[in-house]
Amino acid sequence: MKIALAQISPILQDVRKNINRHLKLAEKAKKERADLIVFPELSLTGYTLQDLVPEAAINPNKDDSFDAFRLISKEISIVLGFVEEKGKGSFYNSAAFISGGEVLHIHRKVFLPTYGMFDEAKFFSQGKDISAFQTPFGKTGLLICYDFLNYGANYVLFSQGADIIIALSAAPGRGINENDAFASSHMWELMGETVSRFSTAFVIYCNRVGFEDGKSFAGGSFIYSPEGTAICRASYIDEDFLIEELDLSLLRKARQKLMYKRDNKPEVILKNLYRAVFKNED
Repeated sequence: MKIALAQISPILQDVRKNINRHLKLAEKAKKERADLIVFPELSLTGYTLQDLVPEAAINPNKDDSFDAFRLISKEISIVLGFVEEKGKGSFYNSAAFISGGEVLHIHRKVFLPTYGMFDEAKFFSQGKDISAFQTPFGKTGLLICYDFLNYGANYVLFSQGADIIIALSAAPGRGINENDAFASSHMWELMGETVSRFSTAFVIYCNRVGFEDGKSFAGGSFIYSPEGTAICRASYIDEDFLIEELDLSLLRKARQKLMYKRDNKPEVILKNLYRAVFKNED
């Protein structure tokens, strides 16, 4: 399986220009014989929309904006981020997996950061589902940014048998470490290494770059193998376009070596989560 990571800086609220950019990069990836191209969180709209969320929203089942993606997905699968209007007046920070001319799956961001510089819950509805789904490349799960930092969300995908976990992100950069990278990027890389190893799954993380409304985004997109080994990493500063070959046979090798999948006991976790939610006196 060959994958393209499109680490871009979307144009805030200009959906049309962003769509055209996506299609051009998908064509580029197709020429490189990539099977899948992954874009960052809210890649069709930019991140700091705030009260402009309704103006940038798309209903993928009704809006012809997705027709071009359905068409090109017959030759290369696409994962992208967008503002989804579901029903009338409900807006979600969503990610779509488009393949074979169809939208195979939409993930709606569950964990909406609303503290400090973040105010997502003021403008977006909260997603309720975390689901692995079948793709041409194996069972796959989508997460969006803060979802990925919640290890419970990753555990759900692991327990559902995900072979590939894809996280779209618009993570800002904070602090500088000794390698002239954002100090905050280490947190995401550590999570990528941990989730990939203990889920024995490929972890694909695509972050955005650039500046928007005073925020600097940290790039550093990466892929980790099912044994927790870094396969590639994009620039921390600049837009980047990576093509990487993934050996899917590593899934079997990792699961023969690391028995986390075999020994998983989701029913035990469920029982104790029930106790924590409904019987915790605190």
